[in-house]
Amino acid sequence: MVYPTEKFRKSARLLVAIAGLLAFAQGGLAADVKPTIVLVHGAMADNSSWSGVMPLLSKDGYRVIAVADPLRSLSGDASYVNSVVKTIDGAVVLVGHSYGGSVISGAANGVKSVRALVYVAAFAPEKGESAFGLIGKFPGSELGNALAQPILLADGTHDLSVDPAKFASPFAADLSDTQVKAMAATQRPVNEKALKEEAGKAAWKSVPSYFIYGSLDKSIPPALHDFMAKRANAKDIVVVPDASHAILLSQPEKVAAIIEEAAEQSK
Repeated sequence: MVYPTEKFRKSARLLVAIAGLLAFAQGGLAADVKPTIVLVHGAMADNSSWSGVMPLLSKDGYRVIAVADPLRSLSGDASYVNSVVKTIDGAVVLVGHSYGGSVISGAANGVKSVRALVYVAAFAPEKGESAFGLIGKFPGSELGNALAQPILLADGTHDLSVDPAKFASPFAADLSDTQVKAMAATQRPVNEKALKEEAGKAAWKSVPSYFIYGSLDKSIPPALHDFMAKRANAKDIVVVPDASHAILLSQPEKVAAIIEEAAEQSK
């Protein structure tokens, strides 16, 4: 039998120690990996509405994806976002603004990598509810009176948009005239099916949720926000005084802060 020399034993112990240090370092790095933030815009908007929030998240080391929501149907939009999320390695925090909240509520179902949902002045429907149905639950929305003439499509449905002359009050009362005009001019119409379609299973029942909205939201009434947030047993609810429905543009720091809170607590 050949016995190992003392030199051999020291080398072996050194290799074991190095392996242990590497394993510890890799474990520490894995624990520090930040989740990917997926942002979903709402109706009558596009992904540029996240332009104030994205740089703040990126600066703090988060990978950010601003999805182009199709705005065609709730089930179809949720399926599309679900497909995007499934291409992402690692944990994900889903964030929705306005109608985008309805989308993330469905898109997160069946995806274990989604660790948190953040509702930014957004709908959080229960199964069987629609955006149109919810918005009439409490008084205070000016959205219906601001809609432009619907566009009749070949399939018999209608695309909806907001009259540019009436855009500011329900959506962006705390933004400059220049910002309001830009938002009104670049808005993407939403098909009426998306707003009228009943939601399926609500992911907020199983995924931790966070809510932020403005006290002067005249699109989705603050009373409705409060109702939805409490119903979802939200881990945090932030109400920003005097902020409008366009809180993601008027208060990007506060929106980024609650997204990062959700990301940190989801580790």
